[in-house]
Amino acid sequence: QVQLVESGGGSVQSGGSLRLSCAASGYTFSRACMGWFRQAPGKEREGVATINSLLTTAYADSVKGRFTISRDIAKNTLYLDMSSVKPEDTAIYYCAAQPGSGFFPYCSGSSLTRTDFNYWGQGTQVTVSS
Repeated sequence: QVQLVESGGGSVQSGGSLRLSCAASGYTFSRACMGWFRQAPGKEREGVATINSLLTTAYADSVKGRFTISRDIAKNTLYLDMSSVKPEDTAIYYCAAQPGSGFFPYCSGSSLTRTDFNYWGQGTQVTVSS
């Protein structure tokens, strides 16, 4: 079965950096669309960054130029490198996956929409202090 396990969350001061990791298993990692989403208290879960099987990336406007999404196919691991973090980046960060299937064995979308992803990790807390 599909499993996504996030790690790397924690507390960081404003302007600092943090790297999140997501270990994936149970599907062909290289063919999937992968994404990072976040949910702050009292807010909807929102897309932060996604990367597809073609390594095309997409970012929310709020994180462009500060966050970088990447994947290591050999390690079946997704990363989110966060820099110049701000207090408004405080949230639970979730890893998400949409494997390729059927007539579309290679996921090639660039969606930041949560409903386009079927599998989710348990989340990791990121807290940015000012």
